[in-house]
Amino acid sequence: MTKVRTMVALVVITLVAACGGASDSSASGEVLVSAAASLTDAFAEIETAFDEAHPEVNVVLNLAGSSSLREQILEGAPADVFASANTSNMEHIVEAGVTARDPQIFVQNVLQIAVPPGNPAGVAGLEDLADDELLIGLCAEEVPCGDFAREALQNARVTPAIDTNEPDVRALLTKIEAGELDAGITYVTDVASTRGGVAGVDIPAEFNVMGEYPIAPLANGPNPDLAAAFVDFVLSDEGQEILTSHGFGSP
Repeated sequence: MTKVRTMVALVVITLVAACGGASDSSASGEVLVSAAASLTDAFAEIETAFDEAHPEVNVVLNLAGSSSLREQILEGAPADVFASANTSNMEHIVEAGVTARDPQIFVQNVLQIAVPPGNPAGVAGLEDLADDELLIGLCAEEVPCGDFAREALQNARVTPAIDTNEPDVRALLTKIEAGELDAGITYVTDVASTRGGVAGVDIPAEFNVMGEYPIAPLANGPNPDLAAAFVDFVLSDEGQEILTSHGFGSP
């Protein structure tokens, strides 16, 4: 019996290793990745790189606020991988017993004030977000970027004059880029992603908040082997180089 178990274990390890290898092209199927909206551009590039290494694999990205993704997963929506913009949403997934292995922090991010090009309202810092005459947006409180933004404002002892709470950071960024808002708080990576579509105003380090992003394969996903391979790719040197090229910090 011991020999049989050992042989089975070796077969499983071999299959997982083959699926996760960067040069392996034999893996096939679909891997469903639920990822925080702030990872949109970086994960699009990771998807391309992973697909090139695994031509028969189709990565399907589901991008939204981490809290929305958490609820989808807990309600039974199909997903192979969860990448959250904060640790608390991942903790709910772990507590529910639906992760296949322990989550790992794979990137860090910090906040930045986003303003329309040219900064027409002359926003200089967090204190300006208390101005009732300006149109101010934040992510919704339950979303990581909204939670972090409120923490930064509290650190600076600023009570913001909020005009809108958006469901995720990309929805907020879109309104700022369109000139519908004078300012909002997003991640530094999101400002950079617009390539000049919005401008950034730095938040002093003493007030800023560092967000840590955990990732984990999910136990009940349709394709557990590919889930493990995708997570391993994100954690690999190639995956990390892609993420840092988009402005994320290494953990």
